Amino acid sequence: MTVLLLLAGGGFGAGVFGSLLGLGGGILIVPLLTFGFGLDFRAAVGVSLVCVIVTSSAAAGVYLERHLANLRLGMLLEVFTASGALIGGLIAFLLPDRVLAGLFALLLVYTAVTMLRRRATSTGDASPSIENPDDAAGAAPAPGSFRAALAGPGYRPVRLGAGIGGSVFAGLVSALLGVGGGIVKVPLMHLVMRVPLKVATATSNLMIGVTASASAIVYLLRDGINPLVAGPTAVGVFAGAMVGSRVAQRIDVRLLRLLFVAVLALTAVQMTLRAIG
Repeated sequence: MTVLLLLAGGGFGAGVFGSLLGLGGGILIVPLLTFGFGLDFRAAVGVSLVCVIVTSSAAAGVYLERHLANLRLGMLLEVFTASGALIGGLIAFLLPDRVLAGLFALLLVYTAVTMLRRRATSTGDASPSIENPDDAAGAAPAPGSFRAALAGPGYRPVRLGAGIGGSVFAGLVSALLGVGGGIVKVPLMHLVMRVPLKVATATSNLMIGVTASASAIVYLLRDGINPLVAGPTAVGVFAGAMVGSRVAQRIDVRLLRLLFVAVLALTAVQMTLRAIG
């Protein structure tokens, strides 16, 4: 009973972080299960994918209700992300756990650096160009064009080609490491496609559930998901995602981001040690 409560509590914390930052919680679920509960890496990834689906289901409805997510842009990119997730799900069972742990450590470092860069961008002199995509995109798209159809209030996504390529990569990352792809999607949409941070976070929450579902099917068919672990963890994640999505407007995300970076750095060291034995 104590173990079940601990799983639910850990899932709750991951769900709050995941919904606030658009990462799906998998970036914390995998280390929690491997280091805290002794699961092997691939089993932790399978459970994490289930939790990412739950996080997306809990948070996406709230973000859509508040008109924060860009549904058209999300569905366009998700076509390519899901394709990458299916390919990654097949590759994941061919790689040793130590290789996956090493890749996860690199991913943690990448995420921490991206978070710090995003903080510097949002507080520095370059922030007007981030929120005004026309500075980087050149001429505005003609009314009725495809790119104009993806626009939202005060912004227009740019570099669709890079967004599509990055989405395929996000799907691969999701399937291999159980993180839903949000750690790639949020900086991809915000820093590359010039979508405002809150819109990128909300749209990522909308997409990650579909991405995780595509690769979770492969894990399920290969008995890669432990229902006894996935059940309580997913319940905690659901509760945390509901809380996080509803208090997102009241929390200073800058402080949360710094705390998150510190956790990522510590976990990256642990994952690196695991990868090298």
